[in-house]
Amino acid sequence: LIFFFLFHHHCLLFIKSYQSSTQKNPIKRLCCDKIMADIGVDTYTKDGTTNRKGKPADKKETGNWKACYFILGNELCERLAYYGMSTNLVNYLQLHYNMGNADAAKAVSVWSGTCYITPLVGAFLADAYFGRYWVIFVFSILYALGMALLTLTAWIPGIKPSSCNANGICNPKKFQTNLMFVALYLIAIGTGGIKPCVSSFGADQFDDSDEAEKKQKNSYFNWFYFSINVGALIASSVLVYIQMNVGWAIGFGIPAIAMGTAALAFVLGTWMYRFQKPGGSPLTRIAQVIVASFRKCNVKVPADPNSLYETVEGEKTIEGSRKLKHTEGLRFFDKAAVTEQEEDIKGPVKPWSLCSVTQVEEVKCIVRLLPIWVTGIVFSAVYGQMSTMFVLQGNTMDPHVVKGFKIPSASLSIFDTISVLFWVLVYNWFIVPFARKFTKRETGFTQLQRMGIGLFISIFAMLAAGWVEVRRLNLVRENNYYDLKFLPMTIFWQIPQYFLIGLAEVFTFVGQMQFFYDEAPDAMRSMCSALSLTTVALGNYLSSLLVTIVTDVTTRNGKLGWIPDNLNRGHLDYFYWLLAILSFVNLLAYLVIAKCYTYKKTKGSA
Repeated sequence: LIFFFLFHHHCLLFIKSYQSSTQKNPIKRLCCDKIMADIGVDTYTKDGTTNRKGKPADKKETGNWKACYFILGNELCERLAYYGMSTNLVNYLQLHYNMGNADAAKAVSVWSGTCYITPLVGAFLADAYFGRYWVIFVFSILYALGMALLTLTAWIPGIKPSSCNANGICNPKKFQTNLMFVALYLIAIGTGGIKPCVSSFGADQFDDSDEAEKKQKNSYFNWFYFSINVGALIASSVLVYIQMNVGWAIGFGIPAIAMGTAALAFVLGTWMYRFQKPGGSPLTRIAQVIVASFRKCNVKVPADPNSLYETVEGEKTIEGSRKLKHTEGLRFFDKAAVTEQEEDIKGPVKPWSLCSVTQVEEVKCIVRLLPIWVTGIVFSAVYGQMSTMFVLQGNTMDPHVVKGFKIPSASLSIFDTISVLFWVLVYNWFIVPFARKFTKRETGFTQLQRMGIGLFISIFAMLAAGWVEVRRLNLVRENNYYDLKFLPMTIFWQIPQYFLIGLAEVFTFVGQMQFFYDEAPDAMRSMCSALSLTTVALGNYLSSLLVTIVTDVTTRNGKLGWIPDNLNRGHLDYFYWLLAILSFVNLLAYLVIAKCYTYKKTKGSA
């Protein structure tokens, strides 16, 4: 055993020494790679990733968990900054900018939605031109500037709203309100470069062609979401308390510092990262397939998919992307890869007339993802209630934990975070091994099954919230508490609805994150991650639209409506029942769509 250990140790030293001596000599390097392959050692990644100098990424020196620690640290600090500012934002708008319940809820919903729309821009820039690393770096600076400006609006006299009454409610000037919204939307732009790229950049650190690393990537997404919620836990507990009891300037200043720390943590890992080369504009490639398909709309697709056009071995039209195998279905797009005449492929290929199978399959991947994407919108609307209606509901309940100590209603989202942290560990350590015995899958469930379970649980989250509201309104009616600020009903009745949403997140959001990464073409992973994030944006917009419609319909003929400023005289429970019904219909649609889904197939190394 000692002899074997020494022999193994010296072999590794020899291999490392030989590798370093061949880096500058391409002929020796090819020989080295051949020797390594013959003895079963994979030195470099095969998924197209490179090191920071643009050379093939060495598995020993780059990527894997040693690189992901910096990315997870970045995400933890960035989420602490985001949630430390956004969790209590509805109360900030009410107190300092004199907004009513419905107006504050709509403003937060629209802003939150924008934070999940701008990732489409950041993702496009990352996939097409600059790569994920540089987009994260530049947009982090914009994010930090937005956080700093928001802190100034709560700190500097003349910029922050004044003329506050005894209850702390202020009457801001127009320019003060505008400046505050400039800060918020600068943050929204900053998130656009970070949200779609960080999760994908972390997943890039694991080589899909290496089975051991591929298994580790499954855990990476769980730990990534775990990091998100550690940041959210600190934000919804410590920072919300500081904002409500110490001051908004300090309460926003700490998240601003956290954002600076996030940027620093990301840069520190530069030397260990693996980089995916940008593959050119994905929108152009999609447009080329669509145009070529319509140009050949009368052309018959051959029965043998091998007759379709594909680049020759070793040649690629999409930088850093593995080739994709032909899949059945959506055969109209196959027309773009049909060669009408032999001379089509003798000279330079005209990309608007003839596209490769890989390029066609990219479009098919996107089209197949869209129905799954649509079903995530209603779930995101349910998720969005935590920062709007749940907070407003909690504002009417007894916030005392013990005598003299009150918990802000926005801080109750801590139970969503605790639920996520708890269930991520349970999912990794217990649910997956248990499910594996029945499904025979390494991941326990498929990502589609995982998302479906989360959609099912979200229905019960809305039912729980509605039940609490029914009990609260019964207490109001029985005791004539219509004008009472805090009902003698503890705010902790809301815990089940937060806990259930946290459980649903672990299944749906984490599953969605990995599903959209895995099913995306290599050169469109940021775009597909951004696409999955837009469900949160559209969910917030849907929530805002529902509030607008409900308010318009239920306030006719002089009625107060479901969501008046005084919720004791409203019917918030009806709004929760509406979301529960929409969630049930959405689940039925998802089950049909998921059953018909066709997975992508890759051909191997990039």
